[in-house]
Amino acid sequence: MPKIGVEIHQRLDTAKLFCSCPSPDASLETPLNYDFIVRRLHTTRSETGEVDRAASQEVKKGKTSAYFYNDEHCCLVEMDEEPPHEINREALLVALNVAQQMGMAIFDKAVVMRKLVVDGSNTSGFQRTALLAIDGKIETSEGSVGIQTLCIEEESAGILKDGEFRVDRLGIPLIEIATSPDIKEGKHVREVCEKIGLILRSTGKAARGIGTIRQDLNVSIEEGARVEIKGAQELNMLEKWVSNEIKRQRDLLKIIDELRKRNAYSELEKIHSLEMIDETEIFKKAKAKFIQKAIEAGGKALAIKLPKHAGILGQSVGTRRYGSELSDYAKAKAGVGGIIHSDEDLSKYGLEANEINELLKDLNNDALIVVVANEEKAKQALMAVIERAKMDFVPEETRKALPDGGSAYMRPLPGAARMYPETDVPYIEISNGLLSESKKLAKSFDEKKEELKSLLKNDELVNKMLRSKRLALFEKLIGKGHEPKIVAITLEDTLTKLRREGIEATESVTIRALDLYKDGKITKKGIEKAIYLLSEGKSENEILKEIGKMSKKDVAKLLKDYDNNIKAILRDYSLRVDPAELKAIMEGKYE
Repeated sequence: MPKIGVEIHQRLDTAKLFCSCPSPDASLETPLNYDFIVRRLHTTRSETGEVDRAASQEVKKGKTSAYFYNDEHCCLVEMDEEPPHEINREALLVALNVAQQMGMAIFDKAVVMRKLVVDGSNTSGFQRTALLAIDGKIETSEGSVGIQTLCIEEESAGILKDGEFRVDRLGIPLIEIATSPDIKEGKHVREVCEKIGLILRSTGKAARGIGTIRQDLNVSIEEGARVEIKGAQELNMLEKWVSNEIKRQRDLLKIIDELRKRNAYSELEKIHSLEMIDETEIFKKAKAKFIQKAIEAGGKALAIKLPKHAGILGQSVGTRRYGSELSDYAKAKAGVGGIIHSDEDLSKYGLEANEINELLKDLNNDALIVVVANEEKAKQALMAVIERAKMDFVPEETRKALPDGGSAYMRPLPGAARMYPETDVPYIEISNGLLSESKKLAKSFDEKKEELKSLLKNDELVNKMLRSKRLALFEKLIGKGHEPKIVAITLEDTLTKLRREGIEATESVTIRALDLYKDGKITKKGIEKAIYLLSEGKSENEILKEIGKMSKKDVAKLLKDYDNNIKAILRDYSLRVDPAELKAIMEGKYE
C-alpha cells in the first residue's frame, strides 16, 4: 500500500513577513534593467556538527547567483544587509485562523528557525520559518486526513533563469501545511488539496494567480523510499504525478532484482577508480551539433562500462528509462547536458553503422556510458553515474515534477542538519487574545458554505462561489446590498462567457455594471451588455441611451402599441424591459 502525503504552500496577500515592503502582484515580471548583486553558496555545520548532504552537493558545483531587485518591493532585509523586523501580524493571524479551522493544537510560543536553502533562491542561503501548530485533520470522502504541521514562512526569490533570481518575491508570507501519509491514491490527493485550498481561500487573504499556491508530493511504497516531488502546481496533474511515481519505484525494484540476479552490484563494487575509455576519435565523426560543439571547444568523449547492464538502461522506469535515472545524476552533480548509452539508438547522434559497431565491440553483457564534455566535467559525470548505478535500493530523493506527469532527480532528500534557530527574531507569544482575534478575522470555510447556501439556494452556485477567485468580490458586493444570486451568476457565468469572447472585464467595470442594475438603471438581462460596453470604454450616458431600463410609463405605452403582445415586446426590447415588471404592469399591479 503506497504512503502518500502532500505539502501545500500558499502565498498570502499581505505585506512581507519580516519587513514592511508590499508584496508584488503575482503576474509582475521583473524588468531586465533592475540592479543586481551576486552571491555564492557556502556550507556551514549545524549545531550538531553535521553538514547537510543536499547543500554539500550544490556547493561542489561552484555556482554563483545573481539577484535582481527594485526599491518598491525590496529593502535591506531581502538583501540580507539588515536583520529581519518583527513578524507580520496580519499574516500571523491568517495562519492561526487556518490552524483553528483544521482543529490543530497551537503552540503557546513559536520559534523562528532558519532552514538551509541549497538552490540559490535566497540571498542569505536560508529561509525563515516558524512552526505554529500540529495534529489537525480534515474530512474527505476517503475518511479523515491528518494535518501534521502548519508553519508560516517566507517565500523564496523568483527564478528568472538558471542562476538568476528576482528578489521582489522574496519574503512574501507563505503558509505551509503538511498532511500525514493518509492519502489513499492520486485522485484522493486532488480532493485533499482542493479542501485545504478552500480553507485557505476562506480567509480572504490567500493570494491568487499562477504560482501563488504550490504542492509538494511525498510518495513511498513498500520496499521503496520516500520521494518528494516538488513543483506540482496543477491540480489536474496530481493524480498522474502520484501514479507515475508509484510505477517508477516499482519499476526500479524490478530492475534492482534483475541486476542482483546478474550479480551486477558485486561487479560494480570492484570499480574503485574510473576505468575510462577515450572515445573522442569516434565521436568526432558524429553529426549532432552539441557533440561537434563540445569537441571543437576542447572537450572529450569519455566512456565507462557498466558490468552486466546490457539491456537494462533502456528499460522503462515510470514515464522514462533507467538510463534517464543515471543521466539525472550526471546532470545534477556535474552540470553536463546528459549521457549517451549503448541501449539507445546511437544513429540519432549522426554516427554511421561502422562507427557504432566499433564503439560497441567487446561489450558482451556490459553497457557503455559516454559523456561528451570538458574533461573534468566528463569525469565528474561518469563518477555520478557509477554512484547511482551502485545503489541497490530505491534512493530517497527530491525530484522535479515534469509536464508529462513524470519526475526528474534534483538532489538528495535533505536531512535534519538543515534547520537551526534564528537569532535575530524573538520567539512569538501566541496568547488567547491573539487566537480570538485570529478567529474573528474571517468566517471559516464551513460557515461560509452554510451562509452561501442560505443566500443562493442553489448547490451548483454555492460550489462555484466556494471555489471562485472572486469570492471576496462577491462578499463585498453583497455587503453593499446587491442581490446574491445576480452577483454570483454575473461573476461565475457572465464573466466566463465574456472572457471566451475576448472581453477581460476588470473588477471596477463589473462593479459599475452591477451598480447600474442595483440602481434600477438597467435590466437584469442588460448586465452582460453593460459590462461589454464599459469594457469598450463607453460612458454611463452612452450605455443608458442604448440599453437603459424603460420607465413604467414607457412600458405601459409599449403594451398599448403592441396590443399586449408580451413575446413581441421582449423580442424587440429584451435588454430594456424586465419581463416580471412587464407582466405586472399588464395585469395592473403597478400604478
